[in-house]
Amino acid sequence: MDILIVEDEAEIAGLIQLALEKEGFSCQSCRDGLAALRLFQELQPDLIILDLMLPGLDGLEVCARIRQKPGTKDPYILMLTARGEEIDRVIGLSTGADDYLTKPFSPRELVARVRALLRRSLRQGGQHQIHRTQHFIVDVEQRSASRQISSDRTEDLDLTTLEFNLLSTFVSNPGRVWNRTQLIDKLWGSDFFGDERVVDTHVARLRKKIEPDPANPTFIKTVVGVGYKFEDSTTP
Repeated sequence: MDILIVEDEAEIAGLIQLALEKEGFSCQSCRDGLAALRLFQELQPDLIILDLMLPGLDGLEVCARIRQKPGTKDPYILMLTARGEEIDRVIGLSTGADDYLTKPFSPRELVARVRALLRRSLRQGGQHQIHRTQHFIVDVEQRSASRQISSDRTEDLDLTTLEFNLLSTFVSNPGRVWNRTQLIDKLWGSDFFGDERVVDTHVARLRKKIEPDPANPTFIKTVVGVGYKFEDSTTP
């Protein structure tokens, strides 16, 4: 697995790289946001460790740009921050970060977070299924999804890895009510470290891509006080 480390403090970057390379990961590092975007395109890493406060472009902007224009790989992003305020964590996750880690942290905790994130993609292996509803076709093996817009028109959905996994989960169980804990366990496993509200962020992003009117969703409904459910007629 290839990891890109984006950290402007050389000592911290060195410690991160040392800890990860001891665990067998291949690492590259850089110290500013513009270099991070360039290396992301060149290296196509599996995971990016991204500091919040960077010279040039900050970590939030880098994260947002990567999510807007993913490359061949759609990397997991672990955001590092020296700020402990909850608002920073929520903002970071809303731009597409998958998890956050507040400084100072131990090398052991960092490695555990990285392994937990990378296990999410491994957990999706071995599935060879196509899920169909009235308006959606999700091919798990081909990692493709489409939506029926009208009787003679369909559109391919441009989804991130997490959005695809979330849609696949919903479409495979129409009508089922999911709480946040169940969705996290289904998609990412019991070793998830982040804030449960990351589920709300990814649901909101998925709605923007599949709903005719995201503010008044037709397919992904909120069940007040519980979580979410997907409504669409199944097809044989």
